[in-house]
Amino acid sequence: MPRPRRRLVSTCIGSVTAGLLATGAALAAPEENRAEDSGIAMGAYLDYGPNGVTRIRQLSRWLGGKDIRVGHTYLPGDQWAGIEGRVSFLEDWARWRLADDDRMFVLNVPMQARNEERVSDQQVGRLIRAGAQGLYDEHFRRLAERLVSLGVPDTVIVLGWEMNGVTYTHRCRPDPANWKVYWRRIVDVMRTVPGQKFKFDFAPNRGTDAIGWTKCYPGDDYVDIIGMDSYDQDPGQTFDDQISQPYGLQKHVDFARAHRKAISYPEWGLFRRGDNPEYVRRMLGWIEQNKPLYHTITDYCPHGVWQCKQNPQSSKVFRSALTPAVPGPVTPTPVVPTPVVPTPVVPTPVVPTPVVPTPQVPTPEVPTPAVPTPQVPTPAVPTPQVPTPAVPTPQVPTPQVPTPQVPTPAVPTPQVPTPLPEPSTAEPSPVVPSPEVPTPVDPSPSPLEPEPEPSPEAPEPGTPSPEVPKPSPAAPSPVGPAPVTPSPAVPKPEPTPATPLPQPQQPPLNSMQWCVPINFGEWLSKLVGKQSVCVKIDLGEGSGFWPF
Repeated sequence: MPRPRRRLVSTCIGSVTAGLLATGAALAAPEENRAEDSGIAMGAYLDYGPNGVTRIRQLSRWLGGKDIRVGHTYLPGDQWAGIEGRVSFLEDWARWRLADDDRMFVLNVPMQARNEERVSDQQVGRLIRAGAQGLYDEHFRRLAERLVSLGVPDTVIVLGWEMNGVTYTHRCRPDPANWKVYWRRIVDVMRTVPGQKFKFDFAPNRGTDAIGWTKCYPGDDYVDIIGMDSYDQDPGQTFDDQISQPYGLQKHVDFARAHRKAISYPEWGLFRRGDNPEYVRRMLGWIEQNKPLYHTITDYCPHGVWQCKQNPQSSKVFRSALTPAVPGPVTPTPVVPTPVVPTPVVPTPVVPTPVVPTPQVPTPEVPTPAVPTPQVPTPAVPTPQVPTPAVPTPQVPTPQVPTPQVPTPAVPTPQVPTPLPEPSTAEPSPVVPSPEVPTPVDPSPSPLEPEPEPSPEAPEPGTPSPEVPKPSPAAPSPVGPAPVTPSPAVPKPEPTPATPLPQPQQPPLNSMQWCVPINFGEWLSKLVGKQSVCVKIDLGEGSGFWPF
């Protein structure tokens, strides 16, 4: 950079006049031909304090709404307190930065106090060596803590700018080796502060100046961006000379590419050659071609194009190049309406369709004959009531119940008289007297010959004639069989010679006889005839039951 006597002092003096002129300039209409926005972060140094923050918005309006993404200021280098960041305007810049995540805050930081007091090279050498030994570490730690506390830990730090020149106390030429050590210590100290995300920008002057700037480069681990300050001044008479000269613009781009670093132009603008629109045009073209991370024009006289009104031609070029292109008004093509010829609508005659009524044929209702369900009477089959004779059992002795007389026609059995039992001393049952046991006959009836004289019988339908055993002639069985349950079958006795059938005895006087008919079924009854079982109870004088 050229050698201004006092950067901050000259800035303040020029700002008053420039501010009055900026009001009218901000309201001027932009040029009609506007370039497309390149998208490169752009800014300007407008003032170090709050006025610089305010003017960003005014510059944006002058550029037709251009987004000013970079805010750029300097810490005062006269005392260590300023280098530590103990200045109030940092708070204004921090608020501006925090208002939009897409913004970038660039802060130039001196490496020595009394930075613009024309200190001799011998004294500068001693200061450099003191810094390399860590004497000034605490100042830079406090600066880092201050920036982090303000919420701008990602600040771009342009540390010891234009170190290859002769203007500032933090210059490199008096002791390049220790100068590089000092740079590294500062970076290490600031990076130890929790929360920091600083980017360190190494930004020499264009050209050789007092020393080739590559001899001051501290190393890739301590540099994030390689910048360059380039004004319209010697060395070089034309812009092409500025590109090709030793340590010129081309060397800058090539060196950064070789070290894989982004480039920047923290300071650029007019200077020794006055209003030079060609320089402005070429410099903007170079920036567009090489795509730096950011660039900021120094906008105060004699360098500026907005606040400085002595460079109108350069101002016009700058404004035209950076004002966003606005599409011109679109002239609508007049739409000539095509005449619509209406097609005559010929009405189609509506022929009414005669409505032929459909005859309503009544559906005859055919009555469904009620077919009565025949009531088939269920025949009541009477259950034969077989009277069970109540046969009283004499107390002493048990009377002999005669076995039903089923005569066997072939073998008649002679009647064996049954002795009468001794009269019972016990009183007879008042209901039924003890019956007289008749002489038993052969119990096996012949199915072929009927009984000569059947006794009167009481019908017992469905009950077959039981087989009864032939009683022993010695004594009658004392057990009286139940009238319903048949006696078990016994071996059939040997047949005896046929004898004439005995004649039925007349029942004695005052005797009683009950006969129960036996039904063998329709088929068997045809073979054996009607049979019956008779029970006689003798109530005669000799029976012992006669009370008269």
